[in-house]
Amino acid sequence: MAGPTTAERGERQQESSDPPLARRLRVRRLRTMIILLVVPVLLGAGSVWLLYGSKWLRVERVSVSGTRVLTPAQVLAAADVPVGAPLISVETDVIEARLRQKLPRIDVVEVDRSWPRGIGLKVAERTPVLIVQKDGKFVEVDKEGVRFATVSVAPKGVPALELTVSRSSSAAASLRRFGEARLMREAVRVADALPDAVARGTQVVKVRSYDDISLVLSGGTTVAWGSGEKGAAKARTLTALMKASPDARYFDVSVPTAPASSGS
Repeated sequence: MAGPTTAERGERQQESSDPPLARRLRVRRLRTMIILLVVPVLLGAGSVWLLYGSKWLRVERVSVSGTRVLTPAQVLAAADVPVGAPLISVETDVIEARLRQKLPRIDVVEVDRSWPRGIGLKVAERTPVLIVQKDGKFVEVDKEGVRFATVSVAPKGVPALELTVSRSSSAAASLRRFGEARLMREAVRVADALPDAVARGTQVVKVRSYDDISLVLSGGTTVAWGSGEKGAAKARTLTALMKASPDARYFDVSVPTAPASSGS
């Protein structure tokens, strides 16, 4: 068997000639490298176990806030949060989608993890700006034209929509061109633009065509509004006109730069 080479003999002599302090430093560096490699692995494994395997970070309570018409119990039932599951594994976007699907009254919903053991459900409900009577009940419509709920009792202070397209050729053409859904959105647009004082007293929004929308206020006062366009200008004009002619029974702001009022 061949003996060690000259290079190997040189390395051995070098190692044997190294002072004890140098050898200790090499050992310490090796230990430090091992620790730096092992500790992150252990921490990662511990974190995974803590988040998914431990009993301390599991869903134990679910809170609900922001409800007005809906009850917290209804929201909890629709959300179907997996109580007992690891908090980190709860799919908040899935719960949000489920709530919107099951409870159309919900407009906005936020699902948040409340560490270490809670889930928070914060909802904002749609607000009706019009109601449509159908089969003895009332369909609530929000400012985006979404029919989101059917109730047996009409909500207070919300005007009713009357879609009564006349038989005139222009009205029929308007219905064919825009469709009933578009005409309803125009009515919603008008209702959403009304001044607060007028909105509180509006009982009916009548739609005969796209550009023939009128209001019936409490006491029988009527307002010719026209189309849903230039709503802000019409609202300002109507407010000024009502102050100038408080006893008038008819107001026309369909052309806001040329308003009119009459009757007493």
